[in-house]
Amino acid sequence: MNAKSGAPRRAEIAGAGIGGLTTAAALAQRGWSVAVHERAPTLRTFGAGIYIWSNGLRVLKALGALEQATVGAHIGPQFHTRDHINTTMEEIPINGDGDARLVTILREQLIGTLVDTCRKAGVEIITNSEAVAATPDGELLLADGSRRRADLVVGADGINSKVRDSLDLMMYRKHLGYGAIRMLISRDDADVPAEDRERYIEYFTGTRRILYTPASARDLYVALCCAADDIDALKVPADRNLWTASFPHLAHLVSRLGDTGRWDAFEVVKLKAWSKGKVAILGDATHAMPPYLGQGGGCALMNGLALAAAVDGAPDVAQALVEWEDRERPITEHTQDTAERLGDMNFWPDDVRSQVMKITGKCAEIGMERMKTARYAPAATEPV
Repeated sequence: MNAKSGAPRRAEIAGAGIGGLTTAAALAQRGWSVAVHERAPTLRTFGAGIYIWSNGLRVLKALGALEQATVGAHIGPQFHTRDHINTTMEEIPINGDGDARLVTILREQLIGTLVDTCRKAGVEIITNSEAVAATPDGELLLADGSRRRADLVVGADGINSKVRDSLDLMMYRKHLGYGAIRMLISRDDADVPAEDRERYIEYFTGTRRILYTPASARDLYVALCCAADDIDALKVPADRNLWTASFPHLAHLVSRLGDTGRWDAFEVVKLKAWSKGKVAILGDATHAMPPYLGQGGGCALMNGLALAAAVDGAPDVAQALVEWEDRERPITEHTQDTAERLGDMNFWPDDVRSQVMKITGKCAEIGMERMKTARYAPAATEPV
């Protein structure tokens, strides 16, 4: 409650992505009055799958959204990486007796669940409403010229965040020289051998990768990854002949690739600070990372819930945001840095990469570092 008026505290949030919706739902469930501004005319998302590890599942459970979000989810037994001759370099067991669980679903299903959770909690979601700036004293400025005052403003408006940039918070933004064409297609039993159908598999050849991810009983999420200067490989629609030549053992899968898809470049964003005054920055606007750990969405979920828990009841929102960053930034930057290092192998010679990964894949210490975020217990959560 607002100490002066007795009315509920108010939050204005820019961006109806994973981070913005998570924060909105968590705040509204704590009694805040919340509005979310989405610049697009609808809340539809680009067709792709998403990885949700144990840390993200904990957040969804805390929001009361776990069951809906994971209806029809795919639960694979292992994550494999394969080299240029289709030999397994690493095999990471998941969903067994350990604490590192992983499910994959459609991104649209996750967003839809978060929207439903927000609406049940009374969040106002406003489409065709673009945020262009914010002020440290708690105003969100919109493209139509209106100004929305709040006890808390959240900039969760993506990697090109106007809210973030209006506050001069950027430390650096690094392009990694790599990216992916992402798409959804139907599953087909002939795509991979029977023993591989339920697994998550990443295949390497030269500087190219193909990620095979079942996202439901019917849907397959495919990512065609390549260097940013590999002009022929990053074309959309994908060049099936080119990708078949690189991955002849996946010829059937490549032959079924559709004409849709979207090229996304991989980047890293780090900020001087995650907040200024009463304004917090969240999600890709704060901690964009390459997807090699499958934790971009997981970190947005964690930090959104932790933000709501940090400011709830805090007498000084600005100070609560500083403390939120102090608690959450270390695990987030560990995730960013680990993911960025994993991307270095994209440019290694095939034989070198194969030998190194066969060795590192057996190293328990390296495995613990890579799975640290998946095993992390986020603020305000309980075990799944």
